[in-house]
Amino acid sequence: MAAAPVIIQSAAKHTSTLIFLHGLGDTGHGWATTMGMIRTPDMKVICPTAPTIPVTLNAGFRMPSWFDLKTLDIGGPEDEEGIKRAAKNVHELIQSEIHSGISSNRIMLGGFSQGGALALYAALTFAEPLAGVMALSCWLPMHKNFPGVLKCPNTVPILQCHGDCDPVVPYKFGQLSSSVLKSFMKNSQFQSYRGLSHSSSEAELEDMKKFIEKHVPRQ
Repeated sequence: MAAAPVIIQSAAKHTSTLIFLHGLGDTGHGWATTMGMIRTPDMKVICPTAPTIPVTLNAGFRMPSWFDLKTLDIGGPEDEEGIKRAAKNVHELIQSEIHSGISSNRIMLGGFSQGGALALYAALTFAEPLAGVMALSCWLPMHKNFPGVLKCPNTVPILQCHGDCDPVVPYKFGQLSSSVLKSFMKNSQFQSYRGLSHSSSEAELEDMKKFIEKHVPRQ
């Protein structure tokens, strides 16, 4: 991880954790306040910042990025080593929470765009069951490797959210990723938002809030 993550401590006794990963070019500060608004009182929020690296898609320009993006074409080449390395870093964040006394099924992963893609991959390749994954405006990286590399139980809940007017990560990519996920995960849902571009909305945040309350109820 590049910089120290943004951490919002729980308002009540800490019994659950949300780790949320930002999109390309953003930082942990970009989503921290929003996640703080939708979490439960006993939930700690961790928003790490990606390392600054050259990004092929942006002509090699350096920016915060979890892994290199070579193209946004669903069948194009991917930075497989970078994705695996980033997932390992996320796994270490999860393990740190487990070591501090929070059980894995009280830890939720989430992310937007590239961060959502990493959240999906990291959750699916983590051996212990997480509380769930919230994947916003994103895709499933290295989708051809699944279910071969799946390590988590196939019952981990997944909430995929995507605007149907997304010009950056096309809605179709979200739909295709959803159909792949549903072929091997039992509890995966895909929520569409009419007129939403590559961003979030009140309706989406409300769905995320309900997802958190359902899968990580306050203790």
